[in-house]
Amino acid sequence: MLEKYKTVRQQASAEIVIKKSRFIGYAKPVESEEEAVAFINEIKQLHKQATHNCSAYMVGERDQFQKASDDGEPSGTAGKPILEVIKHKGLKNIAVVVTRYFGGIMLGAGGLVRAYTDGAVAGIEAADEIVNVLHREVFVDVDYTWYGKLENELHGKGTRVGGTDFTDRVIVRCLPEAPEAEAFIAWITDLTQGQAIVSEGENAYYIEGE
Repeated sequence: MLEKYKTVRQQASAEIVIKKSRFIGYAKPVESEEEAVAFINEIKQLHKQATHNCSAYMVGERDQFQKASDDGEPSGTAGKPILEVIKHKGLKNIAVVVTRYFGGIMLGAGGLVRAYTDGAVAGIEAADEIVNVLHREVFVDVDYTWYGKLENELHGKGTRVGGTDFTDRVIVRCLPEAPEAEAFIAWITDLTQGQAIVSEGENAYYIEGE
């Protein structure tokens, strides 16, 4: 799994008008090629009467799944510019659709490239660019006598905490960044003089800075 990658927070859309043509840019985070295709088809269904629903997606750790569609626009004037926006912004696991309602004025090849580029940018900006960072679950099981010190030290270190269970002992679900998990466990062991019972869980992505 990637240590971090850029994508968008949520599905969103934004509309721009260029020479009376409406361009509606949609962007959505996706986890698979199938999800990307389903999203594109969903927008096509939503805008059945549109002149074109052009799209592109980039999915996979190595961007191994990527595709662009001009959906009837002149070759290379719509899908490729949308894909180039995704690449230029360094985004992964994202699908973008730019819907066009023709306004009666021809834009020319250069005009179409600019319009679909601007439509894609508008949709992506509406969806809010974020950075997902890989974290590792580390469960720290301590006696109550250690909890106050542990809580203070975790806060001082700025460690993300995913929750705390209070039973006969205290179990804190810590979420250090994945590459730092081993050093974090060593730090916990030293901090608690070996009294903590430490176990590891799953890897999961969390938004940087939140």
